[in-house]
Amino acid sequence: MKRRDFLKQTAALAAVPYFLSSSQPLRAEAPSDKVRLALIGSGGRGCGNVWGFNGITDIVAAADVDSSHLNYAQQAGFGKKGPDGKKLPLDLYKHYREILDRKDIDAVYIATPDHWHTAISIEALQAGKHVFCEKPLTLTIAENQLIREAYKKYDRVFQVGSQRRCQRDVFMIAIIMCRKGMLGEMKRIVCDIGNHYVCPPLPKAEVPAELDYDFWLGQAPLADYVASPETVDYFPGGIKRPRHCRTHSTFRGWYEYNGGKLTDWGAHFIDSAMLALNETGAGQGPTLIKYISSEHRVPFKDGYPTEFDRYNTAVKFKLECLFPSGVVIEVCSDSNDGTGVLFEGTKGRIHANLERIKGKPYEDIGGQLLSNGYAKPYPDNPELQKHILPEDFAQFYKGKKTEGHKENFVTCIKEGGEPVSDVNSTVQIMNVCHLLGIADRLGRDVVWDPKTETTGDAQSQSFLAREQRKGYELPKLS
Repeated sequence: MKRRDFLKQTAALAAVPYFLSSSQPLRAEAPSDKVRLALIGSGGRGCGNVWGFNGITDIVAAADVDSSHLNYAQQAGFGKKGPDGKKLPLDLYKHYREILDRKDIDAVYIATPDHWHTAISIEALQAGKHVFCEKPLTLTIAENQLIREAYKKYDRVFQVGSQRRCQRDVFMIAIIMCRKGMLGEMKRIVCDIGNHYVCPPLPKAEVPAELDYDFWLGQAPLADYVASPETVDYFPGGIKRPRHCRTHSTFRGWYEYNGGKLTDWGAHFIDSAMLALNETGAGQGPTLIKYISSEHRVPFKDGYPTEFDRYNTAVKFKLECLFPSGVVIEVCSDSNDGTGVLFEGTKGRIHANLERIKGKPYEDIGGQLLSNGYAKPYPDNPELQKHILPEDFAQFYKGKKTEGHKENFVTCIKEGGEPVSDVNSTVQIMNVCHLLGIADRLGRDVVWDPKTETTGDAQSQSFLAREQRKGYELPKLS
């Protein structure tokens, strides 16, 4: 959307409360050593996760296409404090470009639905902002390629919100064990990412007055707004939303806006699997995605849903990624070990989930579980420290201190260097996630050349990119 078109649309929607015009004067506080950060996408994920930046940055603004999200962001309690210790009001905008126009904002935290990630990230880089973008980073493999080039060209700090990389006591240690040969030669990794949610047929509904639905759709095709009559509490502030609909917290039910579980939790667990195999470099990755089974709640033809009143992403699935080394990564919605990642080698196996690692190789090096079932923290476990060394963690942080991924983002802005969850390695993981989605939608195997980033046939190759709706095309790299 060109700026003049946006200003026309804003004038037409002037009756909707809480949208601030671009003519509003900006605050001009004295310079400080704190990074000034703005939130783009202030829904449940954005307002929940931005708290990790509260205090380590000055959060000064928020943008969202839904005015109720902006109202909630203003009331939530995070943000910069004034001299009296009280929180200063956030500057609120409907259009993210008004944030990007501000020269006093150093960085943005992007927590929009997935189909907006690439456009906003690239425009933020072009505006000179540092970027923290929630996972999954992209919608397609073509977006992977575009965002990789933008990252290289505009040279800003770019962290992807894959916090499992910073989960020291579980996934970091599991990856280190694999890399150090503690499981022997790696043979198989199983990523159980769980089933996806379903819904009944949804009737057409009136778009909520507070939501700019056309803007929310962005590059995705025009589609009827559908929603269930049943509502649920969406925010602690008492906002009611349909239990099922096309937008907001249920957008991951639709392939138009994301890749379902295969890119949502796949972005976490496949990330850990490929890091364990050291398969995140340029030209690395599987050469075949083997389709075993999947289940959708709507019929598909040639990879596209033919009914549009229900969620269309895969509910159940089982696929395999075959690597030239002979290692297999299985990605499934259900396994004997439960949700998490099973790492299997010639010397044994371990299973990691969000709380703990279990398995004899882990116990053999001093790994323990607390009474609540969580892994005993590394600093409290001298026996584990004999086998997993501080320098082992340094490989993730490129020599910087071990810390949370939001803290690492701020450190890299101040000190320079690449963050723990960098664009280049994330693109390699997202290539695999998207390939799994293509095989799932087509119901067949997909051949992949990781060096040329092409598939083995025209039909699957056509799924590497998507047509963008006029007025919402992805930015070009100048």
